[in-house]
Amino acid sequence: MQYAIVTGDSKGLGQAIATEFIEKGIHVIGVSRTYNHSLEQLAKEKEADYSHIRCDFSDTDDLAQGIDKVMYLAFQKDSEMVYLVNNAGVIDPIETVGNLEADTLYKHMQINVNTPILMMNRFLKEADEQGVTGRIINITSGAAEKSVHGWSVYSTGKAAINRFTETTALEQKEAGKEHLVIAFSPGVVDTDMQGEIRSADSSAFADVDKFKQLKEKGQLRSPETVAQVLMQLLEQQEIENGKVYKLYDLIEE
Repeated sequence: MQYAIVTGDSKGLGQAIATEFIEKGIHVIGVSRTYNHSLEQLAKEKEADYSHIRCDFSDTDDLAQGIDKVMYLAFQKDSEMVYLVNNAGVIDPIETVGNLEADTLYKHMQINVNTPILMMNRFLKEADEQGVTGRIINITSGAAEKSVHGWSVYSTGKAAINRFTETTALEQKEAGKEHLVIAFSPGVVDTDMQGEIRSADSSAFADVDKFKQLKEKGQLRSPETVAQVLMQLLEQQEIENGKVYKLYDLIEE
């Protein structure tokens, strides 16, 4: 059996990725604060399983309990391959340095950095103990590689995830393990996060008008299109462990 853990599966890109897995008959374990009834219905139609663990990633105790529940469901006696897609994330705070609020900063790092790191740490431990092949996909951003006005926290968090991805893959290689660990940068996707970006004040985010124009001109890619590209990547025989894959390099404009 194959299982896929998808964080932030209640909407947007997470829902689209979970849908792709279910379409392929892979059992999905969604992790988010909200249950996705459409994924449950799709799973019934495709004769796959959909399980959901309600979890607030910003709450350390809730996260710890959630990870326990997720790993129990994913690593069964019949598990042959298990995917982990660390998709859940937030953009807030969109603000310049000097105006950041501590509580918002802590919450951001807990969700965008601590959660995927803790998920990966437990995931690889369970995979090794159970003798199961693991494949980890961390959703990242092009902001990890450049400075964006007002995005200091978001860019920093994604840069951390990229480096953690690369380092984990290096360790796996040196240990002779076959687990795959990559990052995937989806570009600009038409999700609720984009709505938050467009609602930012120009004093906090200088490029806000640029993102408004992307929406107005229909230049945002749909979550479904991005999820399909990711699935096509995962079906390739040669995937470079530790690499940050960018959607723009995988499709023809």
